[in-house]
Amino acid sequence: MKTGKFIPMGYHQNVKIGYGTIDYKNLKTIYITLNSWVIPKELDDYNHIINKTRNDIKLGIYNLNHEFFRKESIVDLDIRTKGVQLDKKSFMNLEITLFVEKQFDIKDTSIKHFVKSLSEDIINNKLTNTALFNFYKNKK
Repeated sequence: MKTGKFIPMGYHQNVKIGYGTIDYKNLKTIYITLNSWVIPKELDDYNHIINKTRNDIKLGIYNLNHEFFRKESIVDLDIRTKGVQLDKKSFMNLEITLFVEKQFDIKDTSIKHFVKSLSEDIINNKLTNTALFNFYKNKK
């Protein structure tokens, strides 16, 4: 029996947002996915930039004060750095795993609002703030 749920939340600045869980009946974690196609604005050391961005996101989540989630999280920012070239789109996938402190309904409006505001903050202040990538909805 399938017990996972995924809730798509649309786009923010050409980045697709959604969240879900593997088991909504016995809730232990939720995951937030942010993905987009990106083109670098300039060639740089992207391994260093991706690691720094990942750490900045993790620190921002650690400093959040939310009653439903623990401070610990897993942040996986995936961009294939070997294939990054100017004028060539690469796929970016960011998955954030939040550990649940106490049980709640995954579809609750306060959780949706929290996930949406957290996602928009990450996009505005961590991903697009670096001004290293242009974001696109699709590869074409």
